[in-house]
Amino acid sequence: MVDITANGQGAGQANQPQLMLQKIYVKDVSFEAPNAPQIFQEIGEITEAPQVQLNLSQRATGLGSDLYEVVLTLTLTCTINERTAYLAEVQQAGLFGIAGFTEADQAGIIGSYCPNLLFPYARQVISSLVQEGGFPPFLLQPINFEALYAEQQRRMGSGGEAPTLNS
Repeated sequence: MVDITANGQGAGQANQPQLMLQKIYVKDVSFEAPNAPQIFQEIGEITEAPQVQLNLSQRATGLGSDLYEVVLTLTLTCTINERTAYLAEVQQAGLFGIAGFTEADQAGIIGSYCPNLLFPYARQVISSLVQEGGFPPFLLQPINFEALYAEQQRRMGSGGEAPTLNS
């Protein structure tokens, strides 16, 4: 368990903001290669680059007692010549104890810090799925969740619709 307090002091001090990572786990995972084995033959004959689309989403659920489950969902779809080569999806989750923060700070922690912490685990699962599915290795580039969260806040503040976290 990791315990981070706002002022850098140890845990156990009353009324101090606390952020505790309790668990990181895979909640759900899926891999599909709907056009296999024919797609493997086409890979050597392709004339255009494969198209890769990444969709991101996240959700947080309060579990009571300042405990939150944050789930980061990554869906990676690769198409070759307009046919789906593979679809890989992972729901990477974490249990976080968050107490003593203002509502705005807590929203920022859930909206940027938690998914930033979960992303490397989700990226590794996606990479393994793709490679074990018989396709060339694929490594997702880092994502700036702080910038995504700031953009979401900016759009909500200007009366615009909240963006979906698609990349």
